[in-house]
Amino acid sequence: MADIGKSGLEEEAAAASGHMPAADFSNLRILEIGEKRLIKNVMAAQTTHFSTYFGDDSANDPQGGSFVVSSRTFSRLLSALRDPDLSLIVCHPTFFSPWHWRWLTRALFDRRVLQGHLPFVQAFGPQALRLPFKAPLAVLDFEDLPIINANNLYLLKRCRLYFKRELPVDRWTLFLKTAHANLPTPRFRRSASYAALLDKLRPISLGIPAGREAMLPAAMEKTTDIFFAGVVEGSSSVRARGIRELATLRERGIVVDIPEGRLPPEQFYRRCAQAWLTWSPAGLGWDCFRHYEAAGCGSVPLINHPTVERHAPLIEGVHAFYYDAEEGGLTRAISRALADKPKLRIMAETAKAHVTAHHTSAAIARYAIGATLAAHQERPGFPLARE
Repeated sequence: MADIGKSGLEEEAAAASGHMPAADFSNLRILEIGEKRLIKNVMAAQTTHFSTYFGDDSANDPQGGSFVVSSRTFSRLLSALRDPDLSLIVCHPTFFSPWHWRWLTRALFDRRVLQGHLPFVQAFGPQALRLPFKAPLAVLDFEDLPIINANNLYLLKRCRLYFKRELPVDRWTLFLKTAHANLPTPRFRRSASYAALLDKLRPISLGIPAGREAMLPAAMEKTTDIFFAGVVEGSSSVRARGIRELATLRERGIVVDIPEGRLPPEQFYRRCAQAWLTWSPAGLGWDCFRHYEAAGCGSVPLINHPTVERHAPLIEGVHAFYYDAEEGGLTRAISRALADKPKLRIMAETAKAHVTAHHTSAAIARYAIGATLAAHQERPGFPLARE
């Protein structure tokens, strides 16, 4: 391998990340709707959260600005949307529409129905965004799906920006069997209205799981060559193929750490930190918590080549290594990486700094807020598309 110093890797990382000085969001008033509490967790005092999480009665904390969407709180949600001082609306889409048979069945057989509650009302939270509102809307879609469900296309039309975790490299395929009956055709791709919708899309990462940043360990002595802990059966075929290659490498003398069963987070992070490389193959989606957790622990992630657009990506040879998914690709990548352990040590330090800067909950929240407000400032009169 070429001899690349720490400063050279850091320069490449800085150039690729597009890192900007932190903006001041302290005066914003934000409304967050959905299962997740990304913005509420980061900017609690400035954010009112309406939860659509099924069965989440514990989220009702009016004094703390947290509510469960229900028949009792829906009018409060509508009032919050009309608040003239509202700076930003953030929505996490529901997987099903409120009238989908799966949601209705789930709700009707909930024990709370017998107590006089109507849990299926929770799914109506995002539907309030079909009504008029003035604040810019950001949609945060962290689902595994590489498409936008048909029931959420109205959000794409009404938002300022739509942040999609599994954003395909060919954005048009987001409309596969939703806005288009099959793979979008050349004629469909020439539609100016749909092209305008694609311009609203931005990538977003899962990042480090919320509340886990403090668990990340300091640098540790390396005791294993490569570490992997994760579900194989019932997950991506990339994992089933790769696990066979790891077994063969172990027979050749590579120190492979694959624990049996699920590890508590602290043990998972410690064993990441003790490994030169952490294998992080795609699961149900390509983007994975493990990509960022491994880097945050001071290990170098080894990932199959991306199938999606990425936010603040882990750069090949700077923060991570990528490999061909075909048979033998993982073996070649591991052999190449382990041949230059001084470089691996530098990469691990650079990757940890990059993840800390861009892939914590706070960093992801600030990215989504900043990009949405910037788009709104550039085109303040941008009309909302009608359904």
